[in-house]
Amino acid sequence: QVDLVESGGGLVQAGGSLRLSCAASGRTLSGYGMGWFRQTPGSERKFLATINGGGTSTHYEDSVRGRFTISRDDAKNTVYLQMNSLRPTDTARYYCALTSYTISSDPELYYIWGQGTQVTVSS
Repeated sequence: QVDLVESGGGLVQAGGSLRLSCAASGRTLSGYGMGWFRQTPGSERKFLATINGGGTSTHYEDSVRGRFTISRDDAKNTVYLQMNSLRPTDTARYYCALTSYTISSDPELYYIWGQGTQVTVSS
């Protein structure tokens, strides 16, 4: 059993930056694809970014490409999401998740999820 714990969320002004972390315990993340998603009340969970097990391939949703960067440090068993140029529309609860696929934007293919961390961007 692996647990994922997100951290790094908070309140930030528009244009600011945050770095989210997703720390795993109970299993190594090495070799597994990882993804970041976000969700607002009443909406479905939306894909943001994904990285393959080796950290050599990434894929982003169009609205965050160029602003967000996903990375991983398998020695620390942690995945990160660097978020720059934040907008009020980025306000949401952010989740990391693990997939057995190499890389995927489909939340249905992720089977371990963290509890999320709240990001609020003020205008």
